[in-house]
Amino acid sequence: MRIGEAAAAAGTTPRALRLYEARGLLRPPPRTPSGQREYSAAEVARVRVIRDLLALGLTLEDLRRRAHRLDLLVQTPPASCGSPPGAFSDVVADRLAALDAEIARLTYLRQNLAAAADGRGVPRGLPTPPSGSVPAPELEC
Repeated sequence: MRIGEAAAAAGTTPRALRLYEARGLLRPPPRTPSGQREYSAAEVARVRVIRDLLALGLTLEDLRRRAHRLDLLVQTPPASCGSPPGAFSDVVADRLAALDAEIARLTYLRQNLAAAADGRGVPRGLPTPPSGSVPAPELEC
């Protein structure tokens, strides 16, 4: 099927398919004599897996590092897996750690903002911001 048909079947856009190909998540598909890409049902299934993993919070870079293992997930899609596949468990663990750090940073900023909005000023008893973040500026009332 041509790129537009493949994109529609996978629930994405032709531009996304080109991006996945450029990032190494899809092998360059065969082309017609006129130069148009031709995708198989297996490639459409792979794109669906890529989209599912992106929806779970993994990044294109996370997937690129494990692109050679994506075909395993086409055979056992993420929705039917009971636990993260071994090939992706370190990527999932890294992603969870990054999300936890971001949640801690945002919680710290929210507490400061809520205190300032309530007229209490920025509380002094809050723990220092998580590493890698910048403390909220002092707000003048």
